[in-house]
Amino acid sequence: MTRRKLFLILAASTAFGALALSAARARDVPEVATGFVANVICSETFVSGLDPRRNLSETTDAMPGAGLITWAMDTEVDLDRRDVTVTLFGLGRSHAVYREGMGCTLEHGETLAGTALPSAERQAALLPEIAGPELVPPQTPQLAAALDRAFAEPPFRRTRAVVVMKDGRIVAERYSDGIGIDTPLLGFSMSKSVISALIGILVREGRLTRDQPVPIAAWRNPDDPRHAITVDELLRHTAGLALGSSLQASLASVLEPVNRMKFMESDMAAFAESAPLESAPGRVWNYHDGNYLILSHLIRNAAGGHAADVMRFAREKLFGPLGMRNVVMQFDAAGTPEGSGAMMASARDWARLGQLYLNDGVAGGKRILPEGWVKYSASPTPNAWVGYGAGFWTNLGDSFGARFRVEHGWPRDAFFAKGTIGQYVIIVPSQHLVIVRLGRSPNMPPEADGVFDLVRDVVTATSASARLAGGN
Repeated sequence: MTRRKLFLILAASTAFGALALSAARARDVPEVATGFVANVICSETFVSGLDPRRNLSETTDAMPGAGLITWAMDTEVDLDRRDVTVTLFGLGRSHAVYREGMGCTLEHGETLAGTALPSAERQAALLPEIAGPELVPPQTPQLAAALDRAFAEPPFRRTRAVVVMKDGRIVAERYSDGIGIDTPLLGFSMSKSVISALIGILVREGRLTRDQPVPIAAWRNPDDPRHAITVDELLRHTAGLALGSSLQASLASVLEPVNRMKFMESDMAAFAESAPLESAPGRVWNYHDGNYLILSHLIRNAAGGHAADVMRFAREKLFGPLGMRNVVMQFDAAGTPEGSGAMMASARDWARLGQLYLNDGVAGGKRILPEGWVKYSASPTPNAWVGYGAGFWTNLGDSFGARFRVEHGWPRDAFFAKGTIGQYVIIVPSQHLVIVRLGRSPNMPPEADGVFDLVRDVVTATSASARLAGGN
């Protein structure tokens, strides 16, 4: 056989295999697409209190290509049953159910059992109060101009909330119609930063270690190459599991296996833990939600094994000490928190999380996160071209993303929680700043959500205020 014939046979075989794989994944498209819509609409209808039609329009407009199929979706919101059913061409059908205190869960034929929720006792916050009960208007004309620009409406920007904190106090905040200081909003992948914080608390308590193999039953066999995966590698997205990518928010992303995990599987963590390796642990950076579903499973196991245990642990160890009182953790049907992208919190509560990191993991003189955990979280991961640390994005290091943000006016020491289609908690230690921005904006181009302008404007405005105060 000639080399040319061998090459043609190999090329044909590879193409056929890729086609077969694409066809298999394409069969998932209707259920993945309807699952995403059902979950978002359910969450922000029954938790946030938003209008479902407005929410559906704003969400799908922010996702390139979604309009190609959303015209064929039928979305039914039942206000009495408190559930959402979405179908596509009569082929895909997804059903999201609201449960009091737990947000929404996609059900896949199983009966979702009720959960005995822990008592929501008001815990004395350790973090000093960041504002009074009323809206805080911009404290200077420069901050007012910054918020004016953030809420201006070039196509599809749709800013929903901005909170600016300086030296631990809110100095400006604004919300779009229908949203207020207590409205919980989806953080999408900012949820990963909360999971990172909860993992840090388990490390501080000696119940997990950063650099030892994770205690996953499916990987217990020392001969299994996944046995070597560490907590650090899951936090940094270098575990090497073959689950595709979660960097995109577009129609094409429905083909990724990680989205089958999120929108078609009852036990998301079990699906992630069953994935084979595509690269040796620690070698290749690949951002996907499966890593944080596994970390969420670790938290569930450490907390006691049930959703109520996770809620009790999170409230006692993190939310309560920070005064985060408008937070909803959402769960899959197996009782694991959907820690890759489904936590909800008010803009002020997201700001309180940022303040914990600005304070080096300390609230009211008590250490919440391990010493050095904040520095570790912001430390760059090798080969993470977007600029990623351990649960937070970072401007440190020499990644393309870090350079790009610094060139566009972000301080070099900034690090941040980031959720798709325009969610941010930005921490700037050198400026004593926390900036929260929530909305529905396309991920591309990078300027679409207006956050480059917002950060530059706020840094300039607060620096000018500080200089003026110093001059007086």
